[in-house]
Amino acid sequence: MREALRWTGEVSRVVASRKDDKWFVSIRVHTDDANTMVQMSLRDDKPAVGVDVGINTLATCSDGTKYENPRPLKRYLRKLARANRTLSRKTFLSNNWRKAKSRLASVHDRISCIREDSHHKASTAIVRKASRMGIETLNVSGLLKNRKLAKALSDSALSRFLTMLKYKAERRGIPLTEAAMFFASSQTCSSCGSKKSELTLRERIYHCGECGFTCDRDVNAAINLCPV
Repeated sequence: MREALRWTGEVSRVVASRKDDKWFVSIRVHTDDANTMVQMSLRDDKPAVGVDVGINTLATCSDGTKYENPRPLKRYLRKLARANRTLSRKTFLSNNWRKAKSRLASVHDRISCIREDSHHKASTAIVRKASRMGIETLNVSGLLKNRKLAKALSDSALSRFLTMLKYKAERRGIPLTEAAMFFASSQTCSSCGSKKSELTLRERIYHCGECGFTCDRDVNAAINLCPV
């Protein structure tokens, strides 16, 4: 199998790696500044975009666009448990044990690939339509202390998704604004700026008691994150 390099320049490093029974080759190429200038010109006529991330919906943009979260661990949890049980019943280091271990690794790899694929597709689609971006800052360690949400948060890998948005925005020369860690984007009305004292996770529609503004909860948060 052969594929042409997508970038032109001097090849400085080639790394071959193996994951389960698959081989990968990573190639580093030094390019000139022309590629960066082309990337920056692509954002001239685009709007500013705010991005709110979550568990049920991976990302919600301020223009109302939503990117679904596949939650691959939840989908493959039974298959993963079955593969683990099969491995535990095999004699350690036997041929059957190695086969069972390989099947378990394949399930883990499948989960990882689904998650990474959805993250790359969503983050690329977002940066391609933005001239400026605003994102939230997650307190991941604090969120993981909630035992009811910990597994779903780990499955979503929101911190890694935000990291993808950051480096892809930087590559395209898109200014990125990160909100303060405890900025109440979901509780603040994007129309009048008033703030609710409490907003439960079950409330998916935001109703403002001050101005009567009604909006999808995630869209409202994304509008609040959108840079001016």
